[in-house]
Amino acid sequence: HHREEEQKEERQQSLQMTSTTRKKKFKSSEEEETFSPSELSIAAALALTSEIPQDYKTRREAAILELEQRGEKRIRFGNEMEKLEEEVIRNCRLLRVRADRKALRRKAVEKAQMEKEYIELLSGRPPMFWIPLRAHTVWERMEVKLACTVLASPPAQVTWYKNGVQIDPRLAPAGKYKIRNTFGMLILQISRCSLEDSAEYSVEVKNQHGQARSFATVLVRKYYGKESGFDSEIYRRSLMAREADFAFPLKPLFSREKEPFTLSCYFSSDLLEHQRDIAWFRDGELLQSSECLELKYQDQEASVTVPSAHKEDEGFYTVRVPSLDGYKEQTTYVFVRDAAAEAAGAPGAPLNLKCQDVNKDCLTLSWVPPSDDGGSPVLGYYIERCVAGSEDWVPCNERPVKTCRYPVLGLAEGQPYQFRVKAVNKKGISHPSKATDPVTTSDSCRDKRVTVIPYDDGRTIEIFQDDLEGHIKIPLPPTNVHASEVREDYVALAWDEPDPRGREPLIYYVEKSIVGSNSWQMLNLELPANSPRFALFDLVEGKSYCFRVRSANKYGISEPSLPSEPITAGAKLATLPPPSQVLAFRDTKTSVVLQWDKLKDGLEPLGYYIYCRETGTEEWQTVNNKPVTCNEFTVPGLQPGKEYVFCVKSVSEAGLSESSPETDPIVVRPAIACPSAPYGFALLHCGKTEMTISWKAPRHKGGTKILGYFLDQHDAAEPDWHEVNTEPIPQRLHRVSSLREGHLYQFRARAMNMAGVGQLSEPSDLFKCEEWTMPEPGPPYDVRCTEVRDSSLMLHWEAPLYTGAAPLTGYYVEMCEEGSEEWKQINKQPIATTHLKVSDLETGHCYIFRVRALNKAGVGPPSLPSDPVVAKTKPGTNEIELGVDEEGFIYLAFEAPEKNDSSEFIWSKDYKGPPDADRVQAEEKGNKSKLKLKDPSEKDLGIYSVEVTDVDDEISASCTLTKE
Repeated sequence: HHREEEQKEERQQSLQMTSTTRKKKFKSSEEEETFSPSELSIAAALALTSEIPQDYKTRREAAILELEQRGEKRIRFGNEMEKLEEEVIRNCRLLRVRADRKALRRKAVEKAQMEKEYIELLSGRPPMFWIPLRAHTVWERMEVKLACTVLASPPAQVTWYKNGVQIDPRLAPAGKYKIRNTFGMLILQISRCSLEDSAEYSVEVKNQHGQARSFATVLVRKYYGKESGFDSEIYRRSLMAREADFAFPLKPLFSREKEPFTLSCYFSSDLLEHQRDIAWFRDGELLQSSECLELKYQDQEASVTVPSAHKEDEGFYTVRVPSLDGYKEQTTYVFVRDAAAEAAGAPGAPLNLKCQDVNKDCLTLSWVPPSDDGGSPVLGYYIERCVAGSEDWVPCNERPVKTCRYPVLGLAEGQPYQFRVKAVNKKGISHPSKATDPVTTSDSCRDKRVTVIPYDDGRTIEIFQDDLEGHIKIPLPPTNVHASEVREDYVALAWDEPDPRGREPLIYYVEKSIVGSNSWQMLNLELPANSPRFALFDLVEGKSYCFRVRSANKYGISEPSLPSEPITAGAKLATLPPPSQVLAFRDTKTSVVLQWDKLKDGLEPLGYYIYCRETGTEEWQTVNNKPVTCNEFTVPGLQPGKEYVFCVKSVSEAGLSESSPETDPIVVRPAIACPSAPYGFALLHCGKTEMTISWKAPRHKGGTKILGYFLDQHDAAEPDWHEVNTEPIPQRLHRVSSLREGHLYQFRARAMNMAGVGQLSEPSDLFKCEEWTMPEPGPPYDVRCTEVRDSSLMLHWEAPLYTGAAPLTGYYVEMCEEGSEEWKQINKQPIATTHLKVSDLETGHCYIFRVRALNKAGVGPPSLPSDPVVAKTKPGTNEIELGVDEEGFIYLAFEAPEKNDSSEFIWSKDYKGPPDADRVQAEEKGNKSKLKLKDPSEKDLGIYSVEVTDVDDEISASCTLTKE
């Protein structure tokens, strides 16, 4: 026992000495240990976090314990014990350093990541193209790179498109597309380009702050090479010459709700391969084929078909066809009229219904009021909803909503809904609007609680704030309670979620109090709000209220939030003022151009509705059923020659404004413009040093009388053209003198009207200046057609100026169908008059006529062919009215709505000239001309014809006055 006590005492002394030595060694090792600058910075960051690793303490205590356990079995002295202690100390220090460095590195990385995210949030910005895409033109089988530079924070998500379709390199041939994103430089590489790669390419970049797009066109040309004998520029020009063009201009289209319509565009020939990517736009928005819209190209016709039209389908439609020089396009307007109302006098249906501010259990609807109120003001709107895919429509409001905006409450989270709206006035309820696309209710605050961290070339990590929230039982109260909307029908409240909100789902209870009262009333105890939004209806108009909100979860309900500012209910939303300075200008024979001033003081309407009425009537007609946002509009479909007045209304959520001041009355006639070029030059007579030249009047006269022509001549032996006259030539033929015999000459002309001098014509054929001595007569001229009907027409011409060696004895008339070169003589025997009625024509066929003069020496050369004419009665063609007036006078009357201010009615009897002024009396009023017989007798029997001058489309008619 005594020996055991001595051994125990020696062991305790040894342990004390070991502990003392260990402390010295630790101190020595700490003094000798040095850290690099990076380790010092990590240590500093660790000190800021106020967290010290504990791993090395645990390991040190374990080592000492092991040493003590060894000491119980064996006691070491001298150098052996010192070596053991040095080994233990060294191992402990290494363990401590390793643990420290690993923990410091982890904490520093976490700290740096937090700082990076914080900086990114502070410097967040929507994408912006610093250097946009640019167009490229390459040869076939070459490579092209589309590059642009974008600035965005955080880095944006990048998507490439070809003609509006997303590019997926995995679906294309291997290596066809290569997409790179290097520090904001976006590159799309297209390898071995083919003609199919000619398209419009675009890149879309977006982040949580916004999005942006850039567009560029790539044109791939086919290269044949010099060895083929083709020059690329020559080939390009020949290809451009073969490009298809529009055959006819697009015309306005009129449709009606729930009915189908097709807008077609025709081309002059088949589209070449690089022209096949036809694009249709409505109001500037690219259209794609869908269940509600079909785009098609077939047999030189491109069309867009809508199987069931809605007023949302109204607008400006543009068709765009690619070409080597860019693209060709045409635009027209499609009108969609209201469907017939179920009750007479009911308003039209609202349109453009949209869902906004979608939350878990509520959303806000907005729409555009109808243009047609049915004759009485719209009193309000009824809203209906249904679960997407069903037809079980449920009303959302019991009383009509007076403005075009309404919050819908009580929706189920995650449920898809559709909505529609009806307008109501005192006469009845309108048809429902077009239903919205399905919209699914969801948490609108979710994006605010999610942090997206991008890494590794486009991949992201999502961190939900809910996962970082602490376990809060009783929630905090909401903040920033305020009125987001104050309308006549409701007050919409909004607030911010409590911060921190806790992990548990929150619901909200709203309380109200009249200003000046200390009592609070809970409004939605049975139906708490799941979103930080709530709408209150049936508030007393004119009273002021304060509101506060409590948040609640499964653990309990919070204290009330701070009260909102006083809110006065029943504030009526005023309509906008109407536009001013509405002006009407002539455009075509069936359209008028309107212009007006936009609203001032920063007022932005949803658009404008246009109305018109014919002078002398009281009923206003709606022009457009979808508001136009521009301040200029062409009103088509008007009756030629009729007089109209117009007005415009502003459109807003509060409804339609008052009507603008009416325009001055305007008669629908073509606007005055410079005439087009003359054409059809012919040589009518030629002497030794002079020629007589004729030409045809311009096809488009500019809406007024042609005042004269300016003629130029060109000697083929000289480089320059020379003016023939300095004063306008009133007729369409002119004798040109002081020419050189035997020389070849060309001529060209310009027409002039009140608007100015028109386009220069193409040069005529070469005419040789040599005296005519032939015995046959020269050619007739000015061959033209009048009174064109389904199976007949009247042909007129002028006698030749050169009659030959003998007087004229008659004329032969020849005819052929357009596209054929086979001329057929109509009359077997020559006719002596300069007119002929051609009958037995096939309706819809196109014909050309020419005339030859005859004398005893023979038949002369043919005239220039007439313009092609289609044997068909034009819609709206008027005939001469034959009757007896109240005073007993026999009269012939003719109305021409298409005439312009300078047009004249030219009456003729038996096509020989004006009737005898002693036997008839002519009266003209507006668009109507009347011919009265003063003393009717058999001398007045015959064919009376009338023509209207100075119009682009021929207007004429005839009537035979018989004994009966």
